[in-house]
Amino acid sequence: MEWMDSLEAFIVRAKARTYVGDGAALPPCRAGAHDIGFEEGSWVYLDSYFGGTDFLGQEVVWHAGVPVWAMNYYGRIHRPEQIDAAAAGRVIKQALSALYSEGRFLGGFVFSKGPHTYIDRSDGDVSSFTGHEVIEMERETVYRLDYHGGMIRA
Repeated sequence: MEWMDSLEAFIVRAKARTYVGDGAALPPCRAGAHDIGFEEGSWVYLDSYFGGTDFLGQEVVWHAGVPVWAMNYYGRIHRPEQIDAAAAGRVIKQALSALYSEGRFLGGFVFSKGPHTYIDRSDGDVSSFTGHEVIEMERETVYRLDYHGGMIRA
């Protein structure tokens, strides 16, 4: 497996074991942050975010102690009268669990559960990408997250 494939496979495993897998919280690296991480061999992953209903965060991957990849994201509830943070979180975890089981985190995905439809759209690949995820109810966006990221090079 080439290095980029190894990186992408590690990112999928890390994402599946942290937020989606209800991984244990780490001591925050910044005041007010919520941190969760995963380590495997020479790979280290950290997801560090602020907020709850409206939130902003960053994921970083290190290989052999060197930061090699990162992603930034901002999400918020658009219709709090239709969905709260807990319900949105349940939909997102179910959808992402299904996506990660395909061995990927990019490339578009649609998942429906009850009245909610989760839609992810992205452009690019693990080296450089942008995208967004939404939850719709009756074709109206009730939650949205925008993200972008890619390789870090000196």
